[in-house]
Amino acid sequence: MTTQAEPAFQPRTFGATRRHDAWWVAPLLTASALTAFGSYALVAAALGSDYLYTAGGARYLSPFYSPDLRSFGLDVPFSFAFLVLWAPLGLRFTCYYYRKAYYRSFLLSPPACAVPGPRRRYRGELVFQNLHRYFLYFALVVLGFLWYDAARAFLFRGADGSLHPGVGLGSLVLLANVVFLSAFTFGCNSLRHLLGGRLDCFSCSRLARSRHKLWLGVTVLNLRHMEWAWISLAGVGLADLYVRLAAAGVFHDVRIF
Repeated sequence: MTTQAEPAFQPRTFGATRRHDAWWVAPLLTASALTAFGSYALVAAALGSDYLYTAGGARYLSPFYSPDLRSFGLDVPFSFAFLVLWAPLGLRFTCYYYRKAYYRSFLLSPPACAVPGPRRRYRGELVFQNLHRYFLYFALVVLGFLWYDAARAFLFRGADGSLHPGVGLGSLVLLANVVFLSAFTFGCNSLRHLLGGRLDCFSCSRLARSRHKLWLGVTVLNLRHMEWAWISLAGVGLADLYVRLAAAGVFHDVRIF
């Protein structure tokens, strides 16, 4: 009886793997998508213009510029979008899913399962990433303003100055955007932990049972956290693009009702 000899040990080298699938496609697409969004968001925030559409009595505010700090009397020599975006971008940068995404796509640490990266050993994560829970608090405040903007997008100012309910294509775009962002934000692991992660018993009191129901609801969103991360990222970019092009006069908003 003969046995097959074990293959000789191979030193751990970057990219060496026995996988035969196209493992490199996922990190490549992830890096491309994050770079494209980051570049667009930076340019859109730096421009400081065409972020508000008011034609036809509408009021569509770009999510990159919400809340509208200038309406509160803020006067700064640069685009105030940078005073807003740090909260939602900080939430995404420290998000557990996005950590995996950019560690694999940009740092190649590792680029994929069973594919070694350039690092020889794990050196831990950035201390900054532990601020995820605190970014969540600020992002929830911004999300509240986005819900106000979405609701305000269904009110149109008439010739007499009064507001009337209506529906434009931009109204639906802003509503879809805030729904996607809410699904991503409320599926956050930190929020899930705050609601029920510290409880030892879900049935010991009425409050614990109520928190358990909230925890289950957040868990439903958390199970699809990766999908909501990408859907909301695309949604917020497209919402800004819609408002920006309409405000620049490239096209006019379609009034549905």
